[in-house]
Amino acid sequence: MSTAPASTVNHILLTPSETDYLDQLISTIKDACSAGRENLLMDELDRFSNDRESEIERLCNNNHQDFVSSVNQLLNVRKGTVDLTEEILKLNQSIQKSTDKLVEQKKALVDSRDVRQNIDEATQALRLCLEVLGLANRVGELLKQKKHYAALRTLDELQNVHLKEVMQYDVADMIQKSVPAMQGMVKEAVMTDLNSWLYRIRRSSVLLGQVAFDQTELRRRRQKERIEKSPYLRSFKLNSAIELVLDEREEFDVLDNENVNIDFTPLFECLHIHEALGERDEFRVTYASVRGQQKELLLSGSLTLSNEDISSLNQLLEDICGFAIIERATMKKAIGFRSAVDVDELWDSMCKKAINIITPALDNITQADALLRIKNVLALFIQTMDSWNYSVEALDSFLLVLFEKYSQRLKTEFSADFKEIVTSDDYMPMPIKSLEEFDNVVNVSWYNPDKERDQLELPIVLPFSQMYPLCCIDIRNFLNKYYFFSDEYFTHQSAIDEELKSSLDELLCNQVCTSLVERLTSKYLGQIVQILINLEHFEYACHELELLLVEARQSNHGRSISLKATERFRSEKKTAEKRIFELVNSKIDDLVETADYDWMATKKLEEPSEYLQQMTLWMRNIMSSTLLALPKEIKGFIYFDALSHIATSILALPMSDTVKKINKNAVAALDMDIRYLMAFVDSLNEPLLPTIFEELRQTIDLLQSDNAEEFYSIDTRMRRYASVNPINGPVLLEKYAFYILQFPWPLLTLFASLQIGQRSSPS
Repeated sequence: MSTAPASTVNHILLTPSETDYLDQLISTIKDACSAGRENLLMDELDRFSNDRESEIERLCNNNHQDFVSSVNQLLNVRKGTVDLTEEILKLNQSIQKSTDKLVEQKKALVDSRDVRQNIDEATQALRLCLEVLGLANRVGELLKQKKHYAALRTLDELQNVHLKEVMQYDVADMIQKSVPAMQGMVKEAVMTDLNSWLYRIRRSSVLLGQVAFDQTELRRRRQKERIEKSPYLRSFKLNSAIELVLDEREEFDVLDNENVNIDFTPLFECLHIHEALGERDEFRVTYASVRGQQKELLLSGSLTLSNEDISSLNQLLEDICGFAIIERATMKKAIGFRSAVDVDELWDSMCKKAINIITPALDNITQADALLRIKNVLALFIQTMDSWNYSVEALDSFLLVLFEKYSQRLKTEFSADFKEIVTSDDYMPMPIKSLEEFDNVVNVSWYNPDKERDQLELPIVLPFSQMYPLCCIDIRNFLNKYYFFSDEYFTHQSAIDEELKSSLDELLCNQVCTSLVERLTSKYLGQIVQILINLEHFEYACHELELLLVEARQSNHGRSISLKATERFRSEKKTAEKRIFELVNSKIDDLVETADYDWMATKKLEEPSEYLQQMTLWMRNIMSSTLLALPKEIKGFIYFDALSHIATSILALPMSDTVKKINKNAVAALDMDIRYLMAFVDSLNEPLLPTIFEELRQTIDLLQSDNAEEFYSIDTRMRRYASVNPINGPVLLEKYAFYILQFPWPLLTLFASLQIGQRSSPS
């Protein structure tokens, strides 16, 4: 048991550090006390102490001299230490005194630092407050300088940064409460500038519209130049994809050029500020309302147009154009601010209002040329708006209404022209004295001369009267003016084609043809003949017009065109021919009435009857003058009808109830007259005309026959007297006094039986 404490004590004494030594010693003492072996521990420690003392004494005895020397040195050191300690104590006292002063000074320094800190804090607070006040004043200065967004940014910085640093001061609270008012000042200032901008662009709308119109006109010219170089481009209209591609090299900004400059900065600034204030939607509504009011103001008045002045229409359309361009530009530049639906609705309402304004003003326009100028202005407006992607359907429909008015005005004007031409015509063949005059007539008229130009022997007379080329000129002008309406822009091409055909028919039928037919009541044969010739040429002109209309047709129907006027002129030619027949036959009747046959003449006449000589002379005259220009077939009809009427009239003379008897001399006179007429007919070189006098010739032959009974033999009659009327023949035979005296009763009996047979015949 004694070895355990001993080893424990040795282990403790051999520990490397003092801390471990004490820890183990304490632990060992605690364990010994717990085990009740504290006495053993004390004994072991005493033994260990004695051993150490013995060892020290042994060592000291072996090194005594060195030890003594060391002790002496140690004593000297101790003495020096004591002296040093005294000096240190003195120094300490001195330092203590200095320290007291230092403490006092330090205390004074600390006090001054507190004051300094208070001053610094006050200075900082004052600086911050001054910065806040400076920013507040800066907002007002920026507003005066029109720097609204900078003012709003400054106000935002003041509210969110600087005011938070001085919130403990009353001034901060005052400024914080004034922030909404200052924001209102910024919004009011920017709205004032916006209203000024809106007023400026409202005033600039007309100029902007003029520039846009001019630019569209330039594009038209460039497209025409391209078409002249490349005709296949003719099918590509303005604003077509091809035209836009070809024209895109010509850069021109309608909104920014030497004539007009629309700066959208005030709008952008106002929009930006309202966005910053969180009031974008409210601003959109306000802006839309203001633009709506401006639109109503723009279209609030009426329009006054006249044949001479349509400048007010130009100004109205330029104003609308400028207004609409700004709306479209606003939509593109400020994305999401103006919706396409809002802009299009505003445009639609402007179109409807503009049409309602223009429509009543058109009532004052009485000239087609003025309506054409109006159409050209509208077309320029439509093409300009189409280039800005606006719908032009309503305007296209209005152009159709305008075209109907234009067509009506054209018909009215040309109706008066045609009526004047027809009324003032002399109805005489048109004389030509020079080649230049001939060329002018041929170039404007639908006419194929009988001779080539270099074969003409001037002066000449053209078959038609002067009215025909004048009407041809008017017809060409009429056609051109219709198609003028489709120049540059018109989407209803089929309407022009159909209306032109209808109007041309109406004018030709109602004005030209009807007026000519009304003059057929004239008793002047030359005038009637000229009317017939004119009708002939108008019929030819109608055929040419039908071909021309097909060629000029702008809508692709591909069908032939038939004018009602063609058939009308053809039909009225028959009327004119009948009227010529009437006049010729009337003259023949007048001459026949002068016939003075002595049916019981006592001697034969030496020469033909006077009335026949006058009749043939008159017919030769009209054939060589009045009827000369008629077409050959028409002249043939007239000759045939006139000679047939002569034959019938001459035959009717002895058939008259007033003629009771006819003797041989009267028959000889008739025979001479018939031979005279047949000689006249032979001189006309018309192979069919001599057959006209077959009945008359055979009737005279019957009366001069020595055997009249042959007439009652069917075979003989069909061979020699086939053209003699079976009624007229017996009547004339009855009146033939000489025949009656020779064969009175048989002839009467035969004649009576023939009459009874004719009456009982079922036919």
